[in-house]
Amino acid sequence: MTQPIALLDGPLWPYLALLLFAVLPTEIWRWLAVGFARGLKADSPLLEWVRAVATALLAGIVAKLIVSPPGALAYAPLFVRVAALAAAVAVMAVSRRRMMLAVLVGEVVLIGGVWLFGAA
Repeated sequence: MTQPIALLDGPLWPYLALLLFAVLPTEIWRWLAVGFARGLKADSPLLEWVRAVATALLAGIVAKLIVSPPGALAYAPLFVRVAALAAAVAVMAVSRRRMMLAVLVGEVVLIGGVWLFGAA
C-alpha cells in the first residue's frame, strides 16, 4: 500500500485543494485579462460589446432569480421580489448609481415585504 503524501494527509489539505482548483484557475484568467486590456481604449467597440454582454448576463440572472428563485428566496412572494428590484433600480436612478445604497434598499424592501406579507 502506498503511503499518503504528508501535505495532503493533514488538516490543511482542503486549503491546498481550494488554492489549486479554485483560486489559481480564476486568477490566471483575471491576470490575462488585465494584460490584454492594457492596450485597449476604454471606449473601444470591443469593450462596449463586452460591457453589453456582461450586462445582459447579469439581467438574465436577476430575472431568473425573480421568476424562479432558489432556496429561501422562493418563500418571498413574487410581488415582494419585484418590489425589491424596483426599489433598487429606483435608488440607482436617483442616487447617481450608488450600488451599495441600492443593494441595501433592495434588501430592506425584500426583508420588510416578507415580514409584512409573510412567506408564500
